[in-house]
Amino acid sequence: MQKIAIVTNDSWYAWNMRANLGRAFKNNGYEVVFICPYDKYSQNIEKEFGYIDVKVSTKGTNPFDDLKTIYNFYAIYKRIKPDIVLHYTIKPNIYGTIAASFLSIPTINNIAGLGTLFIKQNFVTKIAKWLYRFSQKRAMKIFFQNRDDFEMFVAEGLVDKEKCDTLPGSGVDIEKFKPVNKIDDKEFKFLLVSRMLWAKGIGEFVEAAKIIKSKYHNIEFQLLGMLDAKTPTAISKKQMQEWVGDGYVSYLGTSDDVPSAIASVDCVVLPSYYREGTPRVLLEAASMAQPIITTDNVGCRDVVDDEINGYLCEVKNANDLADKMEMMISLSEDERKAMGEAGRKKIVKEFDEKIVIDKYLESIKEILE
Repeated sequence: MQKIAIVTNDSWYAWNMRANLGRAFKNNGYEVVFICPYDKYSQNIEKEFGYIDVKVSTKGTNPFDDLKTIYNFYAIYKRIKPDIVLHYTIKPNIYGTIAASFLSIPTINNIAGLGTLFIKQNFVTKIAKWLYRFSQKRAMKIFFQNRDDFEMFVAEGLVDKEKCDTLPGSGVDIEKFKPVNKIDDKEFKFLLVSRMLWAKGIGEFVEAAKIIKSKYHNIEFQLLGMLDAKTPTAISKKQMQEWVGDGYVSYLGTSDDVPSAIASVDCVVLPSYYREGTPRVLLEAASMAQPIITTDNVGCRDVVDDEINGYLCEVKNANDLADKMEMMISLSEDERKAMGEAGRKKIVKEFDEKIVIDKYLESIKEILE
């Protein structure tokens, strides 16, 4: 039985984003092993798949830590001897590919957005580009989640165009994320689901909430996602407490039941200026027939046809975001429902995760044969 290793930088991502892919591989006769740092979701992975803990330094570009990361991948790959390795997230894409190349193990990489690293061009960005250029020569296949990233990498010579293809994001499970009817509680609710990072547009969301609340009653602004992550760009607990205390937003914490949160609101918002792949929450919201407001930004704009299944707003512009929110509030219930239905049709046609799974199966078969 041929063995596929799926490698990510945390088990939460592996379980929530790649478990269905792993199941599809098993159904097609492959042995599947997940390789990712241990957290509480690792136990879920172990119930269905092989699992190996790995230490990956996710902070900065300390060369000594990164050499350790390469060695950790190398040692695992040498021991378990996978027939092919699928890498996700930045450090596995770079250092896992280098490690696999030492052992002549073929790799397929998935470049799912570039995060904050490519927002400001600086010395660290130059190092990252060099590392991408060096490592991606050694990959057999490279998937991008949007055309903007694909074209940028090709234009800057970071990848060989012939090795590359685009995917509709991570895809979405259209059976899990199905339309539901919201219970009318006489309150209009906006929801932002994300890690609580400034680059995700959290500040602009709060500023827009201030504007809207000065004009309307019975409007609620909800935030759902991990707070105080170990990154310099994270929203602090103190800042969140101030916003909540001032009555601008409600902070819901974290949840493993995102569909219920999406189903309970009237509109999902993501005013991100982060270098996204294709934001999963927008795919999930549209699949559940929720209208969307997001930025005219890389990855985000791929999910929204402006004024058809939602609105696009300007990046880093809280006033424009508030204008789009006001437009959404002013729509009739039937008009918002029509927007949601248009979003559902778009997802089923363009972003069903079966499209992603089929592309992976096809590529794996070609490489292994």
